[in-house]
Amino acid sequence: MKLSKTKYIFVTGGVASSLGKGIISSSLARLLQARGYVTTIQKFDPYINVDPSTLNPYEHGECYVTDDGTEADLDLGHYERFTSIATSNKNTVTTGKIYKTVIEKERRGDYLGKTVQVIPHITDEIKRRIQLNGQTKQFDIIITEIGGTVGDIESLPFIESVRQLRNSLGYQNTALVHLAWVPYLAASGEVKTKPTQHSVKALLENGLQPDVLVLRAENPLETSIKRKIALFCNVMPEAVIESVDMPTIYEVPLRLFEQKMDIVVMQRLGLPTEDSESDLTAWRAFVDKVKNPTKSVEVALVGKYTELPDAYKSINESFIHAGAMNDSKVKVRYVKAEKVNDQSAAELFEGVSGIFVAPGTGSRGVDGKIAAVKYARENKIPFFGIGLGMHCAIVEFARNVLGYTDAASAELDATTTHPVVSLMEESKAEKGDIRRIGGYVCTLDPASKAAKAYGITSVMERHSNRYEFNTDYRETFEQAGMKCVGINPETSLVEVMELESHPWFIATQYHPEYKSTVEHPAPLFVSFIGAALEYNNKKGN
Repeated sequence: MKLSKTKYIFVTGGVASSLGKGIISSSLARLLQARGYVTTIQKFDPYINVDPSTLNPYEHGECYVTDDGTEADLDLGHYERFTSIATSNKNTVTTGKIYKTVIEKERRGDYLGKTVQVIPHITDEIKRRIQLNGQTKQFDIIITEIGGTVGDIESLPFIESVRQLRNSLGYQNTALVHLAWVPYLAASGEVKTKPTQHSVKALLENGLQPDVLVLRAENPLETSIKRKIALFCNVMPEAVIESVDMPTIYEVPLRLFEQKMDIVVMQRLGLPTEDSESDLTAWRAFVDKVKNPTKSVEVALVGKYTELPDAYKSINESFIHAGAMNDSKVKVRYVKAEKVNDQSAAELFEGVSGIFVAPGTGSRGVDGKIAAVKYARENKIPFFGIGLGMHCAIVEFARNVLGYTDAASAELDATTTHPVVSLMEESKAEKGDIRRIGGYVCTLDPASKAAKAYGITSVMERHSNRYEFNTDYRETFEQAGMKCVGINPETSLVEVMELESHPWFIATQYHPEYKSTVEHPAPLFVSFIGAALEYNNKKGN
């Protein structure tokens, strides 16, 4: 930590949602890191859910999991992928969490009979949580992304809390970045600035003046447009930054750097800009690999939310990271699990060089995932299964190799006589909750493909599961060639399985996609894409 006192940056959005506040926050953090500042990012979401664990992926994309077992918004995945700094329960807050805490305090009598109100009680709790990471004395700069759109009723307490904090922390210790949309009207051939002006006006009505404006647009904006916005929104011209659509999100930090956004923010925070040079060499090299690969390979992703790629956000980004490490573009063919069966598999997977069976919950699409595993196993196509994908690999092997025709997961079929996937006593927590979530250690067999991929035999990976491989069947599986090559040393639960008679067939109970970053791509994804490329070459493609 370089600074004696933590600085705070707040990122808000206007005009429309889904403009990319998470990417802008992550990109700014990466630029500040490049100048030597230890930076973390936190997300404050206005929705009333306590966390996204119960949200349908169609509603909010994937539910991201941190090392400490926190279930969070997918933006935390962006934060980690860009910065390589692990997040925790301190980095994600929702309206539901805030109100739950305040109501619990009220029920305990902590407020001594006072009338509990949005101001000061709700805003005080928001402010307390915004500063939790700062109290650890680990970070020079903390970026807080306020979810939603300025003007929404549900986000007003967060906006008010930011206003109060800027006063109490001192304006020299805070900066406000506002992201707004500048639409292009094709009918008139004009770029319109009024939505951005009204967005800033909404902020001003709530007592906040942005220091930096980031303008989302489809195409580069003329200097006259940016000067007009600077004039009407009361910001310096150099503090108006454009963010146009990029071929890859990883190019965004470089475009912001070209416009000196890091310098503008540092000056606002009273930080010296002359005594630190920005080192983005490694980042530029990565972006170049992503944009200019020399090879290409196609893999199939079998899941039940394939209409919405954000449901598999971390997986898709892991493929990008792995592709860059292999100097290859990874084309993902989304295959809806319900459409896969023994008859359709050959057509659906024609031309792919790898089959990835995605994690998930529930029975919908499970039969299709099992059929996908069978096709990959019988045709020697590189296979990778995660979570439920591992469970499907277990069930497929039990049915079609071991001959247990009614084999199933006890989660989906309580009547099966061969519960090869089941609740295991070893996974019970102290309070009796059978669930593993967050980081757990896995010890790998040194001779396994998994160990060769990692380069080490002890790894820490993140989980989100209740059901496990039933270790009563371990000896039978291993005798038939399905090896348990990754074991949790404390519980002896199986973490990784490999099929020894297959070129590359690996299934994991844990989710390696959650720890894949630009600087440290997930080793199993890198190895999987390497195997897919080798398979592709053998086919002569």
